[in-house]
Amino acid sequence: MKPEDTQHLLDRMKRLLIDLKLRTAACELGPRLLKTGCDEAFPLVLDILEMEAKERDDRRSERLRRASHLPTGKTFETLDQARLPRPLVQKLENLSAGGWVEEAANVLVFGLPGVGKSHAASALGHSIVERGYSVLFTPTFRLVQELLAAKRDLALPRALRKLDLFDLLILDDIGYVQQAPEEVEVLFTLMAERYERRSILITSNLVFSDWDRIFKNPMTTAAAIDRLVHHSTILEFNVPSFRTASARKKSDRQDPGRESRSADDTEVHP
Repeated sequence: MKPEDTQHLLDRMKRLLIDLKLRTAACELGPRLLKTGCDEAFPLVLDILEMEAKERDDRRSERLRRASHLPTGKTFETLDQARLPRPLVQKLENLSAGGWVEEAANVLVFGLPGVGKSHAASALGHSIVERGYSVLFTPTFRLVQELLAAKRDLALPRALRKLDLFDLLILDDIGYVQQAPEEVEVLFTLMAERYERRSILITSNLVFSDWDRIFKNPMTTAAAIDRLVHHSTILEFNVPSFRTASARKKSDRQDPGRESRSADDTEVHP
């Protein structure tokens, strides 16, 4: 074995052992094998270590996926990307790499109901989990109710610390919060606690100019938007509702003559 090949295998073995948190083995295993003339075993040892690392990664991803509550099957593989503008698809592809989570940045997804916002958010969540980050997907109204219950029990700080364990918090449909003052308060507190520390992904059918319907107070609305936008990527789903299109296609399949009758109805006769 060439010296440069041996050193490459030694370096790779050491990195793997450190990743596996076997620091003593990382310092001792390679040099001892080399010293005793067992360098021919390097490829075999390295292969076993890589198998162990992959199995650990798979187990971790499965644990993270179970804890995430992400909708099963709502991934990029099932997202109809052909319906989306190419620049939007490119943004989604870039975000799926997960670098923004490392930077505690946010993603804000806007669009009318039925355009695929929640599916895209879930797909991003699945991709982030695959990269080893912890994710929690939840309807906003449900999380707000849980935080309200924690506040009534004088346990809000503990609940916020628990949420802080997640690298990414996906709040689906923020526009459906009931807007009672105490609900607004806990929602704003959550956003303030995560600001520049942990990432938030929000889907909303309300544009920013309508967020006063959520937060009521103009100053609170401005403060919430300011925190979210400061480090964020904004995705706008300006596409037709896929639910409406799906329902229309289903109706056409069940009644093939519908389209021709509609044309006859609009025909102008002298």
